[in-house]
Amino acid sequence: MARELIVDGFTINDESDCYIIAEIGHNHQGDLDKAKQLFHSAKECGVNAVKLQKRDNPTLFTKEMFASSYDNRNSYGGTYGTHREALEFGREEYEELFRYCGELGVTFFSTAFDFVSADFLEDLNAPAYKIASGDLKNTPLLKYVAQFQKPMFVSTGGGSMEDVVRAYETVMPINPNLCLMQCTAGYPAEFEELNLRVIETYRERFPDNVIGLSSHDNGIAMALVAYVIGARVIEKHFTLNRSLKGSDHAFSMEGNGMRRVVRDIKRARVALGDGLKRKYESEESPLYKMSKKLVASRSLPGGHVLQEGDVCLKSPGDGLPPYELENLIGKEIVRPIDEDENIMFEDVREA
Repeated sequence: MARELIVDGFTINDESDCYIIAEIGHNHQGDLDKAKQLFHSAKECGVNAVKLQKRDNPTLFTKEMFASSYDNRNSYGGTYGTHREALEFGREEYEELFRYCGELGVTFFSTAFDFVSADFLEDLNAPAYKIASGDLKNTPLLKYVAQFQKPMFVSTGGGSMEDVVRAYETVMPINPNLCLMQCTAGYPAEFEELNLRVIETYRERFPDNVIGLSSHDNGIAMALVAYVIGARVIEKHFTLNRSLKGSDHAFSMEGNGMRRVVRDIKRARVALGDGLKRKYESEESPLYKMSKKLVASRSLPGGHVLQEGDVCLKSPGDGLPPYELENLIGKEIVRPIDEDENIMFEDVREA
């Protein structure tokens, strides 16, 4: 089986462009128009997909948690339940956003946090599913979503390798369309806790699966590092303004940052090349001026036997290269050679 995943017509593998997901989450603040603005801005940055989060809040949380006080600067309601409901889109909004993304030409899917939400998204024919780090151990939900036979992106924040293997073994017999995402579930994640080499560990342990990074760090550089060491899916939180109300905005990327992530990762793919060392046409002119050749250090008469002091190295490099010096020393020149004139093999013979 090849390490490959096809999402909404886009083939992800080791040779492909990186698949970049703009995680909108609830940065739309419960406003459909703002969600469209976010989708449009992300698409302009060059991402492949935009993503929301879908919860059936009344059944997802305990009654105590749903009714608990939630009074802070990021709150959209007096209780945690009313806060979450204020940010939740229903069927009408999702249908409109699927239609809008069709116009934009960007893939739209969502994180399913529960069975009801999974059914909701499947009824809308979502092209893929995200499973959050908090559900890495939720084998019933993993099995349920796997049965849809759609690509699954499973974040592994806060998990042990045992947890990751369990999730892998839960999904793969049902649905091989699995991408495992290295993730650190800190918001934001500290750089010393990103542990990007886990991407290499996953690539070795799961050789048939595409590996990605769900990145909660502040900045753009780590996405590029992740790509270079083998991640072929990158998820970054996205916002219109990092100062907006809401807990995710502060560590989300704005348009300029996301554009640079997309640009730099695409450049990296090209820049990595094929590993075969070669000379390029573009190098000829600079190297002509910079490289050296073998020339006479002074005017030399015909019949002179060359000594090291008779030959020097000078630019431009349109003669014998310096590594041929030892093949000239001790040879007799067959004609007079002026100072700075090239010394070529046809100008010498055995003494």
